[in-house]
Amino acid sequence: MRLVVAQCAVDYSGRLTAHLPSARRLLMIKADGSVLVHSDGGSYKPLNWMSPPCSVTVEQPGEEECEYVEQWQVKHAKTGDTLRVTLFEILSDQSIDMGIDPGLIKDGVEAHLQELLADNITTLGEGWTLIRREYATAIGPVDILARDADGATVAIEIKRRGEIDGVEQLTRYLELLNRDPQLAPVKGVFAAQLIKPQAKVLANDRGIDCVTLDYDALRGIDDIESRLF
Repeated sequence: MRLVVAQCAVDYSGRLTAHLPSARRLLMIKADGSVLVHSDGGSYKPLNWMSPPCSVTVEQPGEEECEYVEQWQVKHAKTGDTLRVTLFEILSDQSIDMGIDPGLIKDGVEAHLQELLADNITTLGEGWTLIRREYATAIGPVDILARDADGATVAIEIKRRGEIDGVEQLTRYLELLNRDPQLAPVKGVFAAQLIKPQAKVLANDRGIDCVTLDYDALRGIDDIESRLF
């Protein structure tokens, strides 16, 4: 990850256009190719960003140009949207190897939901089979990777409470998994005990199926007292 604190201006062009005038900001280039622009305020959300897959080209000014010290041209591989970051002064510039992230450690109910659904994957449909739980990717593990009755790969993200952030997380996984020719095309299923209406709208817009999980019913399938072993 590259972390840069700089006096910079930002211009976004694509489905919409946006301009951030010159100010001091934190710029992040992450290992997955994403670029984020943060201010010292406004909570956790970036002011502007470009999500992967995208390419970053760093340009130096020519001999006759002295207004800036560096310019980033960020282009999205699928949409063609562009993000241009013009750096007038670099105050701090660090590159850090973050290593492989182990992923979010889920609470007891969420982790148990994942285990129960993996053990009883046919509750999502007849003929479904499990590929594996916690399928590792460069941006974190997918809760469950499975195949449906037609043999298509399905990535399943499980939450206790399904919100927009969870849909965004699954979207990033799908973008990455669909680059693997051995898995593509990969469909998505967003599964939770409760899914907020806004999350359903976003999921449907992105072609992701939503499934409401009944924790008690899944536990009933896996009744420990009725086991022989």
